[in-house]
Amino acid sequence: MRRSLPLLSDQSSGKSTIPFVALVQYLCPAYLRMWQPFRSHQPIGQAAMQRPETRYARCGDISIAYQVVGAGRIDLLYVQGWLSNIEYAWESPEYARFLSKLGRFSRLITFDKRGTGMSDRDVGFPTLDQRAQDIRAVLDAVGSEQAALFGVSEGGGIASFFAATHPERVRALVLYGAFARRARASDYPWGQTREELEEFVTSFMKNWGQPVDLDEGAPSVAGNLSVRNWFAAYLRFSASPRAAERITRLNNEIDVRAVLPAIQAPTLVLHREGDRWHSIDEGRYLAARIPGAEFRPLPGNDHIPWYGDQDRLVEEMEEFLTGERASANVDRALVTVAITDIVDSTAALSAMGDDRWRMVLEHLDTSARRHTAALGGQIVKHTGDGYMLAFVGPTPAIECAQALARDANALGLKLRTGIHTGECERRGDDLSGLAVHLAARIMAESAPGSILTSRTVKDLAVGSGLNFISVGHREMKGIPESWELYALAS
Repeated sequence: MRRSLPLLSDQSSGKSTIPFVALVQYLCPAYLRMWQPFRSHQPIGQAAMQRPETRYARCGDISIAYQVVGAGRIDLLYVQGWLSNIEYAWESPEYARFLSKLGRFSRLITFDKRGTGMSDRDVGFPTLDQRAQDIRAVLDAVGSEQAALFGVSEGGGIASFFAATHPERVRALVLYGAFARRARASDYPWGQTREELEEFVTSFMKNWGQPVDLDEGAPSVAGNLSVRNWFAAYLRFSASPRAAERITRLNNEIDVRAVLPAIQAPTLVLHREGDRWHSIDEGRYLAARIPGAEFRPLPGNDHIPWYGDQDRLVEEMEEFLTGERASANVDRALVTVAITDIVDSTAALSAMGDDRWRMVLEHLDTSARRHTAALGGQIVKHTGDGYMLAFVGPTPAIECAQALARDANALGLKLRTGIHTGECERRGDDLSGLAVHLAARIMAESAPGSILTSRTVKDLAVGSGLNFISVGHREMKGIPESWELYALAS
């Protein structure tokens, strides 16, 4: 029996349209089965916007700001590095994705150390013991009797000290990009010399408000202006220049070498091979001196954990802490991928100047989050000066692209956009596969200010009222065969 397609009536135009899901089921029922898991998956953009409530724990007369993310079967307390602001962290899609991933297998507890972020700022020159007491205060506030600790960079020293002095409260310890001592010594050659410390302090005090040392801390994204703007603001929200100097000098006093042999908790030491802030040898040093510790080098040269291959980092932690590697599972789904890019961004930056350019990009980021969330989509990630967006169907993808193009025009910018619907691999929150590459190649073929799509998108948008104009077949690098492309009519 021949199947018929159900029609929806558009009361305003009198036209009948074919629902996207019905069309997909009619054309290829197997695609609908692949699409359904993606449909039920929590959108990245929404997850990033639904930040948890900030609460406060009391440690003596000091208030420590903390948040709780997720409801997994283990408690995981995240002891952050240098500076932090648990509120503004969620403004970064990469950081929000990182926190959300950790919160999928744990009850993730994040906090701002005393003197930083949302916690009390004017706290003098706290000792390592006082900073460790902040951990106990936060654990008590959330009702956690025992937690795994995740210490990053200087947070690794604080977490190590707490694990050694409060073994009954620590079920496991994970150290990433951490060090045993900050200052150089005859038996610790990787530390910072006094001259290097003074040079660093003088430099960031003079240039506070800029993305301090991001070129070394996250070289894989240091050229991305959106990342640079967010990181600069993150530091400003985290500490004043004088507070940053005080914390930096305090960190230079960290030396936990003597307590490492006393750590009883199962310990995993992770370190990226090309880390430019802290040598991988510092990670090996920690693992060699903590009884039974396991050392796992990671590829990459980003020190900041949410940049680079964050999937690999989270997977290693999840496997060590739970015995499972669920986040490594790969789902396949039919996805509409839209990739945008700002046309002549370098020339626009030069014409506008840094301050105006920063404001324009912040407006565009807000616009992207608002439109994708309203249309049920995802901001998968930043791509240079644009975005990779994902939707369950072509119509919302096109509507979002049109809205972004209008907003960009109002800001004095032009976007080029490529859209394709195809089968993708979903690994955690990321997307990969030929469909992603094809959308990127289509975007590169797009003229400034236009939206270019594959024929697949045009065919699946039948009945939507959208008009498409064929621009012919194109051979695209790395894509098998030629593809017929269509420009969306104004």
